[in-house]
Amino acid sequence: MSTETHWNRVYTDKAVTQVSWFQLHASQSIQLIQSLKLEPDAAIIDIGAGASILADELLDLGYRHLTVLDISNMALRQSQQRLGDRAHLIHWKVADLLSVEFEPETYQVWHDRAVFHFLTQPQEQKRYIQQVKTAVQPLGYVIMATFAEDGPVQCSGLEVQRYSIAQLQQQFAEPDFRLVTSVQNMHITPNGQVQKFNYVMFQKQ
Repeated sequence: MSTETHWNRVYTDKAVTQVSWFQLHASQSIQLIQSLKLEPDAAIIDIGAGASILADELLDLGYRHLTVLDISNMALRQSQQRLGDRAHLIHWKVADLLSVEFEPETYQVWHDRAVFHFLTQPQEQKRYIQQVKTAVQPLGYVIMATFAEDGPVQCSGLEVQRYSIAQLQQQFAEPDFRLVTSVQNMHITPNGQVQKFNYVMFQKQ
């Protein structure tokens, strides 16, 4: 089954509020983005967003240059329906982040909650990092969350690569990136399970 088919099936078979990664509020991501004190027109992209509430909350905070990318058109359709007449304020991209061609140095913030850890092959990880280097502006930021080293070994039936903060630093290494901050976060799934995440924020050098 292709990656696109897998995720379209997930978002067809389950309600958005029942997937394990559902958040009522994207609190940790918002806190990190807000700490940057960006201008309202800062270009922010949410990578592999699914039907995340993050875009809604960024609009509420006054950000107006938002892009949401996901391989699943079903996921983005749910977000668009939820946003209603505000959906046109966001640039939507249905694409595979590893193959899409990004305009160079476009985004001030690249946000990824729980996409990178699905890339279990070294060549995929290298391609992802190259995409970040292409798309993010000099001195822009990469905010990323993955399952922690003692977090779940699977998600949505797929194997994941778990990371400690030190291992994420090895992937996004100097001199190309500088670690700004890191946070451990406990996510409670809709069925009450605890998932341990590591959040990191890097600055592209």
